[in-house]
Amino acid sequence: MGNTYHQVYVHSVFAVKFRNAVISNAWKKDFIGVIGNLLNETGCKTYIVNGVEDHVHCLFGLNPAISISDVMRSVKAKSSKWVNESRLLQHRFEWQKGFGAFSYSHSQVDTIFKYIQNQEEHHKKRSFSEEYLELLTKFEVEHNKKYLFEDLM
Repeated sequence: MGNTYHQVYVHSVFAVKFRNAVISNAWKKDFIGVIGNLLNETGCKTYIVNGVEDHVHCLFGLNPAISISDVMRSVKAKSSKWVNESRLLQHRFEWQKGFGAFSYSHSQVDTIFKYIQNQEEHHKKRSFSEEYLELLTKFEVEHNKKYLFEDLM
């Protein structure tokens, strides 16, 4: 084939280290914009980024020339650097080591877009832990609850 044609939609979820609620509404909008731009820098196409105090959701079209792990590594490292260099917190900002990544079909994009868009409302009813476990179960991802989250030692 002369060209590469693709359509891979990825919903990624990643949490602040120890799930600390440090993403402030005072700078969240800028932070979300930074994350969206960082996704675009990898050659992916950002559809939406949103989150709450302790985690972020992204919906993006994956560039087939880069792995999801490489996308997440870049986005998480550079967004952490942005928070720290902007001196938005009195302590060092870090993401938890891992992430969740879930694929969707074109027909599901509108539904997942709205889900991510309504994170603040959604988390009035359910914690991040409950939400994440539900995603893993829905997608039949094998997991051990003991190792899902980094907890304070």
